[in-house]
Amino acid sequence: MSADPAAADAASADPASFELLPGAITSPVVLHVPHSSRRIPVPVRAGITLDDAALERELDHITDAHTAELAEQASRAAGVTPWRFVNRLSRLVVDPERFPDEREEMRAVGMGAVYTRTTHGAPLRPADADPAELIERCFRPYAEAMTAAVADRLAVTGRAVVIDVHSYPTARLPYELHGGGPRPPVCLGTDAFHTPAGLVERARKAFEGVGTVGIDSPFSGAYVPLRFHGKDPRVTSLMVEIRRDTYMSEPGGPAGPGLGRLAAALGALVDAVTR
Repeated sequence: MSADPAAADAASADPASFELLPGAITSPVVLHVPHSSRRIPVPVRAGITLDDAALERELDHITDAHTAELAEQASRAAGVTPWRFVNRLSRLVVDPERFPDEREEMRAVGMGAVYTRTTHGAPLRPADADPAELIERCFRPYAEAMTAAVADRLAVTGRAVVIDVHSYPTARLPYELHGGGPRPPVCLGTDAFHTPAGLVERARKAFEGVGTVGIDSPFSGAYVPLRFHGKDPRVTSLMVEIRRDTYMSEPGGPAGPGLGRLAAALGALVDAVTR
């Protein structure tokens, strides 16, 4: 029996945990928005040890606030509408961008696919919590659906471009394993196999009006479904990390006028890689 049956019940009762929003049939682009939501189903909340005030503070720190809105505005700004794959649950339920096993280096700070520690190292779940139910009922269906979305773009257009939309705090948080380097307004995360130089240069040009554009600092890597990772060069990927002070009040406040400027830049990137 699972150590956390409530989590399993919540996951199975919540079919709207992610959403694929169709774009133009000719578009190869999938805007992936994995960390924008604060939503935690009530039974999953029961397995989190933080009190309500502490949980709200943690959500302020861990959520890539307003990135779903950013992707939506960018989609409207683009000449050819991209597809959008949006996580409708908080990453405190599961983090769909982590490896679900020992390959994940963030397990060292309690932040594998199912987090057990907060951004500041405090306990988030009981030490004996079993992540298996949430992985099976939330993580794996998400991964399968994202794989299907990329496979569909490959089948229809002959290629797929995943643009991973994130944000990050101005000041380093304790959980960051590699946060000691530069923290530019825009950080582009790359993958050695799936991020060609041309994609990076298009992104640099699109975001140059926002401010300095850095590479792989403070965050690196780019999301590719495992079926294609390291195998299919027709799938390209780039992570776009936006420093939060460029568009919102930190840690979890409202968006400001910078959001529109960033959406226009992201829309320009979508257009550049669609051509």
